[in-house]
Amino acid sequence: MSAIPWPPAFFITGTDTDVGKSVVSAILTLDLGATYWKPIQAGLKPYTDTEFVHQVTGLDHSHFFPERFRLTQPLSPHTAAAIDGIEIQLSDFSLPTRPLAPGSDRSADPSAPSAPSGAIATTLYKPHLIVEGAGGLRVPINPEQYMTDLIQHLGLPVLLVARSGLGTINHTILSIECLRHRGIPLLGVVLNGPRNEGNRRAIAHYGKTSILAEIEPLSSLNPTTLQAAWQSFD
Repeated sequence: MSAIPWPPAFFITGTDTDVGKSVVSAILTLDLGATYWKPIQAGLKPYTDTEFVHQVTGLDHSHFFPERFRLTQPLSPHTAAAIDGIEIQLSDFSLPTRPLAPGSDRSADPSAPSAPSGAIATTLYKPHLIVEGAGGLRVPINPEQYMTDLIQHLGLPVLLVARSGLGTINHTILSIECLRHRGIPLLGVVLNGPRNEGNRRAIAHYGKTSILAEIEPLSSLNPTTLQAAWQSFD
């Protein structure tokens, strides 16, 4: 069991797109027995991130909330929303309070029960809520606001996922500085990819943060391999 004091709810973001946010989300959702929520899904094919986490964890529908926005194109949210004739506003979001029922429509439902912004509802059915972002911290969600604004609006601490290889020191330190400039609490960093001790030490030192885990490439994604990867968390 991990010795990390996981908060009741936290936000998983990355230094870039495709750095492994959804894999890390799957590991934590499975092994913390958490509920997963992807507020903004950009791109629906071949599957959404919610569908991916659901499939690889094997968890039932009670562990998943419906996305607030399901945008058709795999683009930055502000662009994907414009194509779909939508403008995303921070007022559209509050932490969800009920899981997706089996067979429910996954479309955005503005009338769905929700908690006040920045509050964890007492009706959450799982011990933790994991919220996965889209892209990185400075990805726009509308013409004036970014993913960092959404994180602040929800009032959540952040777990930052980064690549382990060449270039990650710059990207990760910049992301850490962005979070601190905005006053967003950082839980730590997860490095995804082949182990690189030099990069690990550099990010911990210059970023003045904890490396919570190093997730090496997984041969396949299923509950067994995800549980094995969970052992990487200190």
